[in-house]
Amino acid sequence: MDRFEAMSMLVTVTEKGSLSAAGRALHVPLATLSRKISDLEALLGTRLLIRTTRKLMLTDAGIAYVSAARRIIEQVEEAEREAGGEFTAPKGELVVTAPVMFGRLYMLPVVADFLATFAEINIHLILADRNVDLIGDRVDMAARIGKLPDSSMVATQIGMMRTVTCASPALLAGHGIPRKPDELLRFPCVAVDTPQPSPGWRFKRPRSDTTLEVPISPRLAVTTTEAAAQAAIRGVGVTRLLHYQIADAAERAELQIVLEEYEPAPAPVHLVHASRGQMPLKMRRFLDFAAPRLRKALSRLNPTGSG
Repeated sequence: MDRFEAMSMLVTVTEKGSLSAAGRALHVPLATLSRKISDLEALLGTRLLIRTTRKLMLTDAGIAYVSAARRIIEQVEEAEREAGGEFTAPKGELVVTAPVMFGRLYMLPVVADFLATFAEINIHLILADRNVDLIGDRVDMAARIGKLPDSSMVATQIGMMRTVTCASPALLAGHGIPRKPDELLRFPCVAVDTPQPSPGWRFKRPRSDTTLEVPISPRLAVTTTEAAAQAAIRGVGVTRLLHYQIADAAERAELQIVLEEYEPAPAPVHLVHASRGQMPLKMRRFLDFAAPRLRKALSRLNPTGSG
């Protein structure tokens, strides 16, 4: 049997969470995948996976083996990249991810300019509002907005991002301008559905570290930030978004930002990548190219440097 192939298949199964998902990712029949892992278990003389009708779980031996297998696969991949010249010349494919609207407005122009400069590098740009798993999905670099969890990831900060509350001038003319967050209770509101919905909108008290939460009951709930901004422009209600998502509309006076003194602390924006020893030149070139350009673009949202 090909031990390295079976090892790689096992790692993919644990990353995807099921044999069927791993089979689809690897383009391998389910029966073949199951047999390869059974052969590996027979070779090692121990069970690595506990298979139930609902899920797969690693045994203690499986946890240790998969951890070692990942290290071996990473070392082989690094050796292949080095042999292919990735550490001596900037070439190959980069996989980059960013939130959908951020990617369209900021990342895509940078990527286009980068491709025009580096002829031997190709980019796969994944735009998704979920946090893509950099290791499991083999992503080289990600743009992330918000406080980062403690992890082995390497982060390069490229800016700060405000969370703003805004509405159309017509809506504010009819309802008045809210001076305090609790006054939003008399306004229709537009909310964005998220995987972890919050019971309300959180604000920061001026000149204080304390917060207050307003229990918003949305007149309209939507699944994308662009839809929320468009609904607010049409006067459906007040909405709350990241500054970049409504900056153009505010500049055109289609939306007006309110309650600025109650805004929560700005969120950091980073480019992050996995820490895997020496960085391939294609990644180093992209980081060096993208970071200053993204910093400049984001600084235009906050020309005074505040927020």
